[in-house]
Amino acid sequence: MSAAEPGAAAAVPGASPVRVVAAVDLGATSGRVMIGRVGDDTLALEEVARFPNGPVERADGWHWDIETLWGHVRAGLAEALRREPSIESVGIDSWAVDYGLLRGGELLAEPFHYRDTRTARGVDTVHAAVPFEELYRRNGLQFLPFNTLYQYAADPRVGEAEVSVLIPDLIAERLTGRAVAERTNASTTGLLDVRTREWDTALAQALGIPASVLPQLVDPGETIGETPADLGAVPVVAVGSHDTASAIVAVPLSTPDAAYISCGTWGLVGLELPEAIVTDAARQANFTNEGGVDGRVRFLHNVTGLWLLSETVRAWEAEDCFAIDLPLLLASAGAVSPPARLFDANAPELAAPGDMPGRIAALLGTDRPGRAGRPMFARIIVESIAAAFAQAVRTAGELADREVDVIHLVGGGARNALLCQATADRTGVPVLAGPVEATALGNVLVQARALGCFGAGASLENLRARVALAFPPVRYTPRGSVVAEPA
Repeated sequence: MSAAEPGAAAAVPGASPVRVVAAVDLGATSGRVMIGRVGDDTLALEEVARFPNGPVERADGWHWDIETLWGHVRAGLAEALRREPSIESVGIDSWAVDYGLLRGGELLAEPFHYRDTRTARGVDTVHAAVPFEELYRRNGLQFLPFNTLYQYAADPRVGEAEVSVLIPDLIAERLTGRAVAERTNASTTGLLDVRTREWDTALAQALGIPASVLPQLVDPGETIGETPADLGAVPVVAVGSHDTASAIVAVPLSTPDAAYISCGTWGLVGLELPEAIVTDAARQANFTNEGGVDGRVRFLHNVTGLWLLSETVRAWEAEDCFAIDLPLLLASAGAVSPPARLFDANAPELAAPGDMPGRIAALLGTDRPGRAGRPMFARIIVESIAAAFAQAVRTAGELADREVDVIHLVGGGARNALLCQATADRTGVPVLAGPVEATALGNVLVQARALGCFGAGASLENLRARVALAFPPVRYTPRGSVVAEPA
C-alpha cells in the first residue's frame, strides 16, 4: 500500500493488526489533526482536519488565539473518532517556547506570540543577571530573543501563576486535566540543564522565575492522562511535543554523517548527536542543543524558512485581492536566470509580520517589485533561504567534526523543488526530500511504539527504516557552482 493513501492495507496472513492513533500537529501558520495507521505493511496518514493559525494583534501586543485553536483541536479529534472509533491514543506537538500561565486550571491571559517585541525587555533583564556565556554552558541554547526564559522575564504575570505549560502541554492539560512538561519541548525554554535534562531551578531562581511554575517533566512515550468521555476517554501519550523533535524522528537518516533540515515556517538545520556541544565556538556560531526523542541531541541552528515566502505572498494577495497560485509562481521563479544578489535570510528586520516585500527590497537596495518582477523576487527569496541553509550545514559539520555527505530535507519545504535544488547546489551534497508530513509521522510513530507496534526495544533507527520504505525520498543532485551570496 502506498503510504500516502488513506485507510488500512489489505490483510496479510500472519500480519499483526493495524493500530490506529491520532496526531494533533500545530504549526505557526496552520494546524491539523491526522489519523495514523501502523501495521506490518502499513504506515499511513489521513488528514481529518486542517485549520489556520497565526498571530493576532491585541491592545498589548501579538498573541495566539488559543480558544479558537482549542476549538479546532477538539472538533478535529471528534471527527477523527467519528471516522475511526478504534483510535488507541492521542499525541500532541506544536511550535516551541510559547506558554500559557494557569491558576486554578484557568488561563490568566492569552498566550503571547513569540514574535511580540516585548521579549527585548526580557533579554536585557536576563543577561544582566546571568551573562549569556554562562547561560549557554547551562542550557546549551542558541540566542533567540523569544526563548521562554526571556519571555518569562518580560511577563509580570508569571509570579501570579500556579504553573506554566508550553502550548502542546496546554492542549494536553485541556484534554486530561494534568499539567506536565514534555522534555524535548522543555529543552527549548532555557531552563532545562543541558547535561542532566532536569529543571535548573537554581537558574530559575537567579532570574527571579518561581521554580514552582515549572511542571513535572515527562518523556516521549509516557501516558499523560485520558481525553474526556465525550472524546472517547482515549489515552493522551507524550510524543516529541516540540514539532521539530517529532519531525526528526521521521527523518530517514541514510548515513552517520547526514544532516537534516526540517523546513516550514522555520528551517531547523543540523545534526543528531549523542551529546551536547557547548563549546565557545558553538556558542559564537549560535548553535543550539535541544532535546530529542530517546535522549538524542538536536544540534541545530534556526534559519528563517518559508515564512519569508509565505509572508511575501500574503502581502501580494492583499494588494491584488485574490489568491496567488504558489506552484505557478515557483515554476516561473525557476525559469528566470539565477539572481545576482541575495539578502541575509536571518536579518532581524524580517522577524516581525507585515510588508515583507518592502523590507526585503530595502535589504536588497531595490524598489518593491511590480507584478512582472515577482518571479525574480520569489527566486531571490528561495535562493537566500538556501544560502542560509548551506551556511548552517557547513558550520554544523565543522563544529561537530563531521563531513556531511547528504542532507535530508523534510516538512513543507520538501514540496518546494526550487528550494531543494538550490540547497543541493549551494551545499554541494545531495538533498533527499521528504517526507512532507514528517512531524505528524514522528508523532504517530512514537505513539505506535508506546503501543508495542514494533516489538520490545525498537530504536529510532527501526522507526526511520519504516519511514524510508513507506515514503521514498526525492533526490536532488548538485549542479555545479553558484555565484550569488547574501550581501
